[in-house]
Amino acid sequence: MQHIEIDNVSLEYLTDSQSVLALKEASINIEQSEFCCLIGPSGCGKSTLLNILAGFLTPTQGEVRIAGRAIQGYGSDRGIVFQDFAQLFPWRTALENVAFGLEMKGVDKATREEKAKDYLSLVKLDGFIHSYPHHLSGGMQQRVAIARALAYDPEVLLMDEPFAALDAMTRENMQIQLAEIWAKTKKTIIYVTHNVAEAVYLADKVVVMSPHPGQIREIVVNDLARPRDALSPEFVDIQRHLTSLLMASHH
Repeated sequence: MQHIEIDNVSLEYLTDSQSVLALKEASINIEQSEFCCLIGPSGCGKSTLLNILAGFLTPTQGEVRIAGRAIQGYGSDRGIVFQDFAQLFPWRTALENVAFGLEMKGVDKATREEKAKDYLSLVKLDGFIHSYPHHLSGGMQQRVAIARALAYDPEVLLMDEPFAALDAMTRENMQIQLAEIWAKTKKTIIYVTHNVAEAVYLADKVVVMSPHPGQIREIVVNDLARPRDALSPEFVDIQRHLTSLLMASHH
């Protein structure tokens, strides 16, 4: 059975008395533990679709099912990591940030701290558990955000351009780490990015979207062996194919 079924989903909203079709008839099936990237130009509906998956927006038509259940609003079966570093609580240490979801679930202090330590260790931040966000670099803050999203063990991880604000070196390092974390946790991940090379490095499946209205242009399966070499001819071929789809969807 498919883990996530996005079934003929459209979203229309009203602005100043006119209706805008933000997303048109999107259908995608995502397998258990699959890493799926959504790419496309601004205004193509990537973030709209992610927000529907998160349960923050309700589609005008169609439905999204996770493990066969239609989603009704936000649920703890989905963890979310945004682009913005401000998603961490500045008054909480890395440990307290990661433990937050467990605290909301009523997990006792010893258990949640132990779990939070495990996840900080998974993102290689063992030495920074008592640091506050302003003492951590952007990349480290994003690793805390990923650990926090994983700590209450959601089935699905939704990521909205989580590395967009990082410098190129940190971003590459984070991609490598995320691929390792995903291999260890076997989460189903849906990941929005503008960066084609990032999509080829991370994804099993790349959904290329086009704007006006936002819709799926093509779904490209990426079965390159891992870990992936961004300089290999096969990698460059997929990157070239995706780039040509994106260029075509601009016109």
